[in-house]
Amino acid sequence: MNGLFAGKRVLVFGIANERSIAWGICEAMKRSGAEFIFTYAGESLERRVRPLAEQIGALALLPCDVTSDQQVDALFEQVAARWDGIDVLIHAVAFANREDLDGRFVETSRAGFATALDVSAYSLVLLARKAEPLLAKRHGSIITLSYYGAEKVIQNYNVMGVAKAALEACVRYLANDLGPAGIRVNGISAGPVKTLAAAGIRGFKTIFSVVEDRAPLRRNVSQEDIGNAALFLCSDLGSGVTGEIMHVDSGYNILGF
Repeated sequence: MNGLFAGKRVLVFGIANERSIAWGICEAMKRSGAEFIFTYAGESLERRVRPLAEQIGALALLPCDVTSDQQVDALFEQVAARWDGIDVLIHAVAFANREDLDGRFVETSRAGFATALDVSAYSLVLLARKAEPLLAKRHGSIITLSYYGAEKVIQNYNVMGVAKAALEACVRYLANDLGPAGIRVNGISAGPVKTLAAAGIRGFKTIFSVVEDRAPLRRNVSQEDIGNAALFLCSDLGSGVTGEIMHVDSGYNILGF
């Protein structure tokens, strides 16, 4: 699929390190000819993301805390100064306080609930609104990342499962709003991958081994698997697809008891 993304402009939110799912998506798009602007939230993440931005030849690496309207506004001003349009916006942003992932969901604090929904779901709405004029110029698309915990109870996923369920609903509502401008919005519900975020979920190793043992393909998915799916959804090959949550999990989601 070399050349499928030749000249395509990709704005990326949420890379944490080389094990991030978003990084796997970027690698797939780079192999197909894309160019990038990366963002980061905070100095600690900048140190991790800068080498990746340099490795992939990103045009810029810009700060953006998605919980700050002012930073998001400033970010899009800088993007618009460099590009007159965007082909793809990658949203790989999620966060919940550790104490709201352990124990019982019913114990979730008001502040913890608000934080998880704000960072993990509302950020997609905010970024879509700000990116709409640039995406519309190139009939671009938005891709976000979800997980099976949005549909079924996963122990120790708790408020993040609720946030991901909200995220998936946002995908559908945004697809409806932005569709008349030729903008598509889709999500990938990825199987477990050993990312920085996954390390914060107690019992993740068990989830990883169970999927490998029971999924129809008898294996876990890789960054490359997810990246290739994103390549399809965001390219002309997926031009008729919007408002969808595509499972890339070796088929684990189809199983019953």
